[in-house]
Order: sequence, then C-alpha cells, then structure tokens
Amino acid sequence: MTYKKYILTFMILSIWALSKSFAQQDAQYTQYMYNMSVINPAYATDDSDKINLGLLYRSQWVGAVGAPSTASFFAHTTLTDKLEGGISIVHDQIGDVVKDTNLFFDIAYVFPVGETSKLSLGVKAGLSFFSTDFNGFVYSDPLPDSAFAENLSRVFPNIGTGAFYFTEKFYFGFSIPNLLQSKHLDDDSGIVTEGSEALHFYTTGGYVFDISDRLKLKPAFMAKSVAGAPLSVDLTSNILYNDKIEFGLAYRIDDGISGLFNLRISEAIRLGYAYDYTVSNLGRFNSGTHEIMLLFDLSRSGKGYDKSPRFF
Repeated sequence: MTYKKYILTFMILSIWALSKSFAQQDAQYTQYMYNMSVINPAYATDDSDKINLGLLYRSQWVGAVGAPSTASFFAHTTLTDKLEGGISIVHDQIGDVVKDTNLFFDIAYVFPVGETSKLSLGVKAGLSFFSTDFNGFVYSDPLPDSAFAENLSRVFPNIGTGAFYFTEKFYFGFSIPNLLQSKHLDDDSGIVTEGSEALHFYTTGGYVFDISDRLKLKPAFMAKSVAGAPLSVDLTSNILYNDKIEFGLAYRIDDGISGLFNLRISEAIRLGYAYDYTVSNLGRFNSGTHEIMLLFDLSRSGKGYDKSPRFF
C-alpha cells in the first residue's frame, strides 16, 4: 500500500472512530461571523429592505489525501416586523468517500429588549443526506472492518434551535443546530457498524469599536462544544477601514492561525478570503486551509441602502 493510501485510510477510520465515541464534529469556519445563518437559526439583521445571501467554500488541509471540504449557501430576509426567515445548505465531503448534505429552513422571532437592543429566538428544520462510497478502498488490516462492508445512502430529519441578542454593533448568540442524534452505523457485539452524531453547542459573540471615522476594530469569538471532543475556540480580531476593506488575524486554540481579508466591491457585494495555517501535528501532512466567501446584500425596494454596512 502506498503512503497516500495509508493517510486516506487513517483519516476515514478516524472519522468513524469519532462517530463511535459520539464526538463527530460539524463543519468549522474561519469567517464564521459572516456565515452565522448556518450556525444559528436565530440570526437576525433587523433590516426590512435587504435580502442577505452568502456563499462559502472551505478546502481544509490542502495536500492531504482524503482531506475534507465544505460548501455552504444561505439566504436570509425579514418576513414581517417581528419574523425573519431563511434557508441554508451545507455540503460536507471527506475525500470521495463520505458525503453529507444538509438542507434547512429557519424561522426567527425578533423582539426588543431595550432601546437599541433586540433578542431573536429561532428554530431550524430540514433533512440531512448522508452517503458513503467505499469502492476501491484499501485496508491496512487483512480483515476489513465490518463498518466498511457496504456503502450507505440515508436521509435523516433534523431540527435545531438558537438565541441571538444584538444591537447595531454587538451580538451574542447560542445555538444547537442539530438536536436529533441521527445514527449512521450499527454497534453489535463490540463490532462498530453504527455511529451517532452528537449535539454541538455554539456560542458566538462580537463587537464593533469605533477607533476613528474611518477605522473600526471588530473582535469576535466562536466556541464549539461537543461531548467527547476538546472545546474548540476561535478568537478573531479584524480591522475595518472606510467600511470597505477588512483584514485581521484569528487563532483557533491548539489548532491553527489564520489570516482574513475581505473587500466590499460594491454596496451589494463583499468578497472574502481566509487562510489557516495548522499548528497541531496535522500541519506536517498539509499545506494549510483556504476559505472563500461571497456575500450579497440585495435591496428589496430598489431604493438603495440607508443603514450602515453589515458588520456581521
């Protein structure tokens, strides 16, 4: 067996081992502050004139055979004075072996809790399409694990919930995107043929400091917790210049260092890029992670934009 096949075998077996221990991780994002609809169904913009759309593609651990990739799309808008809603699609893929596509619809109820602050409570519901393809898979052991004996193709329902407190320049959110623990494999007499997706708890927050008329500082954080796995914490600090150019650094504790950059091409379009350098032992097997983001803020009335640019 070649070295690359050993790496692929190791990565896939690791993923199923995480599933067995109820610690499978959802997709992670470096530009999470602009991808909030996917993480939290209660995310709200409180802008009745805009339709927010976003595309994000993440290629993780480039150069490692069987490396994961994630593509996400979201659309979000106000429905009434107190209701906001949207749709999100997330496609996770691990090499050519494991594919997981999630389609969710969100609804959020927004109400004031102060003169300038509001609280949003949201739910999401949808389907997860899970499949595996072990054809051509090469095993390191003479007797293959029964978990890989046949390909899977299953559809699971799922629901999620969240809360989102925000002002024009501050937000704090908590969410559980997947409340149902869908089973993928079976466990019989100590032989793993079933794994379950664990609950993931997300806590996010951010603030916009006005340094000057043209310069803003935007610290943010995201913490992701799941049973059986270490707490994942992202700390980010961005500088926004003239409401057009944004750049900064991020640190994922014990995992990676990131550089972020995005540019407002027009009032309606923002393009972003992030690069992650892996500082853990996995860094020896890859050349980093690339993440590209494209945001659209469309006016429903066609009258232009009266509010400040979207900060998060």
